[in-house]
Amino acid sequence: MKIERIETFLVAPRWLFCRIETSDGVVGWGEPVVEGRAEVVRTAVEVLSEYLIGQDPLQIERHWQILAKGGFYRGGPVLSSALAGIDHALWDIAGKVYGAPVASLLGGRVRDRARVYAWVGGDEPAEIADQVAAQVEAGMTAVKMNASARIQPSPSLAEINSVVARLEAARSVLGDSRDVAIDLHGRVGVAAARRILHAVEPLHPLFVEEPVLPEHLHHLASVVEASTVPVALGERLYHRSEFMPALEAGVAVVQPDVSHAGGISELRRIAVLAETHGALLAPHCPLGPISLAASLQVSFATPNFLIQEQSRGIHYNVDGDLTSYVTDPAPFTWVDGHAEWNPLPGLGITVDEAAVRAADKKGHAWRNPIWTHEDGSFAEW
Repeated sequence: MKIERIETFLVAPRWLFCRIETSDGVVGWGEPVVEGRAEVVRTAVEVLSEYLIGQDPLQIERHWQILAKGGFYRGGPVLSSALAGIDHALWDIAGKVYGAPVASLLGGRVRDRARVYAWVGGDEPAEIADQVAAQVEAGMTAVKMNASARIQPSPSLAEINSVVARLEAARSVLGDSRDVAIDLHGRVGVAAARRILHAVEPLHPLFVEEPVLPEHLHHLASVVEASTVPVALGERLYHRSEFMPALEAGVAVVQPDVSHAGGISELRRIAVLAETHGALLAPHCPLGPISLAASLQVSFATPNFLIQEQSRGIHYNVDGDLTSYVTDPAPFTWVDGHAEWNPLPGLGITVDEAAVRAADKKGHAWRNPIWTHEDGSFAEW
């Protein structure tokens, strides 16, 4: 069996899918994408495909090593995401060939269901209490929201109080038995992050995500030590070595993205590395169905798993949602806020190829917003 054909599909709302077909007719699907740079990743997949055509698809680790290290210039979001989508598809093929879910090929599941959380609020969150109440009514046990709208690197007391007020509104609906996490998106400076963590501590968030930018990880230890609030990050880290400074600084939760950090193969290694530091895994995944299916395979097989992000109904999904490109939505039907174990082979989903090909004819050119402060200077989104 050899790899015979590799295709990519640009599908709304902001995703890129990859299809790998073998000489035996087995098809695997992946989701290689950088949000806002999908076309660039598509080209990277085409370049990496030059090596793969004619290769045995079951030699996943061999291919990962060559694709990750074979170029003199390595890593970064584009190349790592291109590799990730290819890796998803190869694991999908392997599972279908062996007749087993990918989690079983990783050593088997360690849990029968995986907790998931829902997003509430958008980039500039409002009406938090109503949105949280809707998720509670739907059976969710955890939500996440942006901590603020655009905010100064050194925020005013009013801006910090607004963060606290949003969290209070969510907590008032959730009570003590459900969880809420907040995402700072690297929007504030290091000193401000310490202040915010201290301010929200009495509300016991599940974690505070990305309190500082990835380029400021050398200051992360001071943020972690500022409060007892668990600190989480990792969506903009692409290799296990990049997680080492965060783990050594005492980060409590790592959030690699299976579509950015080298795929299933590398996500698994990052999870093991985190376990050796006593950190938990909460995979980042505000993306499409293939990415989530791949992420869940690792989550089911990972002892130090905490919770899984998922994008059903997220504010980005205007022109397509999590179930728009699969023939059966059952794998993405949450029961009491959990994803149930899926025994189907490979990634456990059936992609609606006709819908994908139709969507690719329209394509998309999604770009993240560009924000500025009142004085016209750049603001982190």
